Amino acid sequence: MCDVTRTAYSVLSFLLRLRTRAARLFRLSDAHTMLVWSVIVGVAGALVTTAFREGIALLQRAFVGTEGSFVQMARSLPWTTRIWLPAAGGLIAGAMLMLARRGQDKDANTDYMEAVAIGDGVVPVQASLWRMVSSLFSISSGGSIGREGPMVQLAALCGSLIGRVVNFDPPRLRLLVACGAAAGITSAYSAPIAGAFFVTEIVLGSIVMESFGPVVVSSVVANITMREFASYKTPYEMPAFPTITGLEVLLFVGLGLLCGAVAPQFLRLIDLSKKTFRRIKLPLPFRLAIGGLMVGILSVWTPEVWGNGYSVVNSILHSPWTWSALVMVLVFKIIATAATVGSGAIGGVFTPTLFVGAVLGSLYGLGMHALWQEGISGYYAYAMVGMGAFVAGATQAPLMAIMMIFEMTLSYQVVLPLMLSCVIAYFVARAIGKTSMYDVTLHRNREEQERMRARSMQMRELIRPPQTVVPPTATVQDMTRVFLEYPVKYLYVTDEAGCFLGVVALKDITSDLIDRRDTSTRTAADYLQPHFNVLTPDMSLGVALQHFLAHQGERLPVIESLARPKLTGVVYKSSLLDAYFRMNPTR
Repeated sequence: MCDVTRTAYSVLSFLLRLRTRAARLFRLSDAHTMLVWSVIVGVAGALVTTAFREGIALLQRAFVGTEGSFVQMARSLPWTTRIWLPAAGGLIAGAMLMLARRGQDKDANTDYMEAVAIGDGVVPVQASLWRMVSSLFSISSGGSIGREGPMVQLAALCGSLIGRVVNFDPPRLRLLVACGAAAGITSAYSAPIAGAFFVTEIVLGSIVMESFGPVVVSSVVANITMREFASYKTPYEMPAFPTITGLEVLLFVGLGLLCGAVAPQFLRLIDLSKKTFRRIKLPLPFRLAIGGLMVGILSVWTPEVWGNGYSVVNSILHSPWTWSALVMVLVFKIIATAATVGSGAIGGVFTPTLFVGAVLGSLYGLGMHALWQEGISGYYAYAMVGMGAFVAGATQAPLMAIMMIFEMTLSYQVVLPLMLSCVIAYFVARAIGKTSMYDVTLHRNREEQERMRARSMQMRELIRPPQTVVPPTATVQDMTRVFLEYPVKYLYVTDEAGCFLGVVALKDITSDLIDRRDTSTRTAADYLQPHFNVLTPDMSLGVALQHFLAHQGERLPVIESLARPKLTGVVYKSSLLDAYFRMNPTR
């Protein structure tokens, strides 16, 4: 333990000295400093994701004696082993998750997206590592889940640790975590530009050069580092994309419509599975075991449900499948993924989403070939575009989806049909429902909707009952009683028809009482201030704010209109400011 402590202290001291000396030697600005540290995070992200891959291979060898494709692994096992192995892996993974939750702070953001979008950039170390170990067992035992989730989480954790070691403030720490996430995505899919767009479009929510630059650098460096390993290979082997001409382009519009319609249903099924598993009154390890058991049972008929689906997608892209085989593997894979994710297993849904998009695109391509046998490209072209369109609909990040498939194919021929399908899928999915694969996207969408509503807000939405209304004939005793009951500065005076006549100020009555003037015959009409600041129901938030800036009180009366000054209620300054700050949030 002492050796570990000394090693950690040495690394800490080295990083601090490196930061200080680099700043002095090169006189780096904050922007240049972030670029330097993004390089370090990119290398670290590539290394930890490689270590995670090796961990999966090690557990595969421990389970069945071989490593590689999970589908081949499942096919080589007896059907009984196919059933119990995912269940056993889920049981162990659940136990690891319980250990992660035992030492986890309830207020800590374990997820890197939350740490970047709504947190301070601090990713808990102990809980994250236990979750990664849990994910290793879920994935290595055949769980129908992607490995990219924990890989990105690990890379983001590295960014958080490095930033905390060198004492970065929260804004720069969040940016360093984002750099780590981009490095993780790049390491998983060999798509550095898409990795950068993933982080800026989904995690950060906007493309700003101050953040986009370091994220791109980290992503590219991670890709270069990954390519130095002899065992490195791209997950998908894309065939050459055919040239799309004529009216066939319109068929990809139809593919976008299909993917945009199906993607929200896929996400709703996963949400339904999560809710169903939460209702099961069993400890977490047993819930994960049930999820693994469902995958095992499905794999008896369709071994392709094991793993993240890389090998199956590659097979679809390079060899013909019958429509019945595609339908069967699609249905079983969706059920297996919903069972694995719904049970609480730690992993990514991104790769299974690519799987569903590829199979859905293949089925669509086969259908188009059945209708128009001549002049239609191979069905694999629709599978490739389907991957991007389905991801665009599921993540609500069309730019990232377009860049990812383009980087995978490295073909300009794919750009036009891919852009059409992805953009259409995005808008169709948003029209059907505000669903997204990532909670942070939904959180950001809700905030944006709230800001849009606040911008168009009128005072009629903030009106409250006036309560402190008196007639012109009200005596000083009557008005004093109201002032004692309500802590206000003004009473509103209305006639018999409810029309606003003006206000009575507390200070005027208080002044008479203190000076012991005779008030026995005085009424509200004697204290009336007819010219008073008023609002109308159709007044906008900005205009109303200007009225409040010229008014010292907590509330203002609202009348129907200047032509018809009937009192309808009051608007409180606190309600107005709350709506204003929702419209203009600050980080």
